[in-house]
Amino acid sequence: MKKNRLTKSLLGITLSVSLFASANLMIAPQSAQAASSDSTTAATTATASKSGKANLIISAGKQYLGVQYQYGAQKGRTMTFDCSSFTQFVYGNLPRLSKEQSKVGTYVPRNQLQPGDLVFFYSPIHHVGIYIGNGQILHTYGSPGVTISDMNSGWWKDNYKTARRVIN
Repeated sequence: MKKNRLTKSLLGITLSVSLFASANLMIAPQSAQAASSDSTTAATTATASKSGKANLIISAGKQYLGVQYQYGAQKGRTMTFDCSSFTQFVYGNLPRLSKEQSKVGTYVPRNQLQPGDLVFFYSPIHHVGIYIGNGQILHTYGSPGVTISDMNSGWWKDNYKTARRVIN
């Protein structure tokens, strides 16, 4: 079991590094072009860069689908996660608790969510997930562990609180 987790972790890291390198290769020519072009091209390049970072984060997070949920899971461990240790691990630079994470970055209205945005639930806030597009979130809770849920139906729809954009 531990060997399987280690293999998954190494695979996830390798995939993340590969995707990051690929994204940088695709973005680099656009960046050089932006310096000699108009502001529209520069804005397009910035959007592509954010999109690339979001895809890397989402891909890294999906490597842990099915990993068990444990309330208060330790920072940096990948054998179990709670919601905020998962987002902290995947992003690498977030505070530990979901309430603290809800104060990072900039506010995003629900109708303007983009992949990579953090979404928060309950009042007061004590659950966080990663918006992955098409109304879906990547997060961890209870028996499914790390999973993908539809935030536009049922419990998630009724308990949505706010969202933050943390990718620059």
